[in-house]
Amino acid sequence: MTEAAIAAAARRLARAHRVAVLTGAGISAESGVPTFRDTQRGLWAQFDPMQLASREGFAADPALVWRWYAWRRELVAGAQPNAGHLALAPAAARFAQFDLITQNVDGLHARAGSRNVLELHGNLLRSKCFAQCGTFVAEPRQLPPGEPPRCPRCGNWLRPDVVWFGEMLDPDVLDAAQQAAVDCDAMLVVGTSGLVTPAAGLPAAAKRAGATVVVVNPNESELDDVADHLIRGPAAAVLPSLFPS
Repeated sequence: MTEAAIAAAARRLARAHRVAVLTGAGISAESGVPTFRDTQRGLWAQFDPMQLASREGFAADPALVWRWYAWRRELVAGAQPNAGHLALAPAAARFAQFDLITQNVDGLHARAGSRNVLELHGNLLRSKCFAQCGTFVAEPRQLPPGEPPRCPRCGNWLRPDVVWFGEMLDPDVLDAAQQAAVDCDAMLVVGTSGLVTPAAGLPAAAKRAGATVVVVNPNESELDDVADHLIRGPAAAVLPSLFPS
């Protein structure tokens, strides 16, 4: 059943001209990257998520929040892109338009070779000024010392460039993702539960605009009903077969 579903989806993708891909935590979990909830277990189990992922939590204890994100960066640094990430990078060249949208903050798509990734929830490796003076620091090795370090422009704290509870997504990134969804003739949805909005609304928007939707997930998701092709399997095993070399 799965092999037949993969073959049918691969044929449909091969006929597409404009493809949008939406990835979630599942694809990176296959590389050993813990999900947000996983990282709150063990050492961090005593903390409420709002303490670790909100402006209010950061303002109350900047050092605590910074250390938690530094720990998460170490986990990501030890992970490598898997076959799913690696299949998407060269696939982009096959289509007139190819938009890769991700809910993940780990940067693994870029490390796999994908370019111009639309990172809906930011990037764990980047930092920005808490006071919003416009300063960004692209890589951890460029950071000044401190937990957290100070903004080199205004002297306020630097914070991780990720979307926290209560914050809006970058409107330019969200607009580009929504435009990609309505412009595509095929959307591939990989490893996302479909529980987090507004990303969860993108496949339905694509389908309303006439696109074929392919869902790849080893588990049931809220997006299964939107799928024209539903493939039960892990991204690392399925994606190389959807884009055979």
